[in-house]
Amino acid sequence: MAAEVRQLQEGPAGRERAAGLPPARARQPNAVVGDWLGRASVPLAWGVLVLIFGLMRPATFPTVGTFGSIFGSEAVLVIVTLGLLIPLRAGDYDLSVAGTLTLSSMIIGRLNGGAGIDIWATVFMALAIGVLVGLANGFFVLVFRINPFIVTLGMGTLLLGITLLISNDQTYAGISIGLDNVVIVDRFLGMPLEFYYAVAVCVVVWWVFEHTTLGRRLLFVGSGREVARLSGVRVERMRVGSLVAAGFLAALAGIFFAGTSGAANPTAGADFLLPAYASAYLGGTTILPGRFNAWGTIIAAYFLVTGVTGLAILGIGSWVQDVFYGGALILAVAFSQLSRRGRSEEII
Repeated sequence: MAAEVRQLQEGPAGRERAAGLPPARARQPNAVVGDWLGRASVPLAWGVLVLIFGLMRPATFPTVGTFGSIFGSEAVLVIVTLGLLIPLRAGDYDLSVAGTLTLSSMIIGRLNGGAGIDIWATVFMALAIGVLVGLANGFFVLVFRINPFIVTLGMGTLLLGITLLISNDQTYAGISIGLDNVVIVDRFLGMPLEFYYAVAVCVVVWWVFEHTTLGRRLLFVGSGREVARLSGVRVERMRVGSLVAAGFLAALAGIFFAGTSGAANPTAGADFLLPAYASAYLGGTTILPGRFNAWGTIIAAYFLVTGVTGLAILGIGSWVQDVFYGGALILAVAFSQLSRRGRSEEII
């Protein structure tokens, strides 16, 4: 059993060695080039996209303002995507992240903008709500053995309903300038600070995934729960922890959303769910193909945002966003399945 566990952790290379086969790259002379192209596919496509839009709209697209908007204002999408990446890595779905984001931003708007409660106290409350949502998701998934897809879908809808209730279906403005300053107003090297927060979250997730025992166990749980359980991994604890982390980061994204817009809209957060999943799955096809990974996710998110922004600058209607993100999600899942089959690594 220990040998089987070690082979699963090492992936296809470990199984090849155990079977007495030469490494795959030794058997395929072009494997190095193919591997590099697979890892760099989305960054290369992103560069081509920037070049095309820059040539088509040289006066409006390749500007500091455009790229400041792409990298700065979309940090919310990056953070919520990194949040749902954690349960995906463990083999679970979390469809409640958009509801958590929306409720978190409304707590800021309702309590700070509407009632005048100290901004940092409301920030703490919003983060606590995110943790509680993750714990509730974990409770129903593990205690009642309900599919996380169903639980988190219901939880997300419930949270959106609660948001409408506490907001009276109104948008709350007047959020403290202190939050606005540390999120969108203050800049470094021309970029809003929230861009650097998103990169910092990405670095933390990457470090945990790739350089800690916790990250390896998460991948182990997502690859085969029964084998992980037999090897001594506390599968239930890992799954609950991943859902709590997703809730926390979704709440953090809601705080940044409130700081970016200076207001809390009771329905705006729902628009992040589809782009977040499209970014997560597309990110799983690059950098580390066949595996959900942090850097692939952040690159994929900005690639998709660049595409939507460029098409909008070309004058294409607002329908393009849903078509672009929906099509990207379908293609990303298809490519991730092909990558999984080719590398014998589970991504779903």
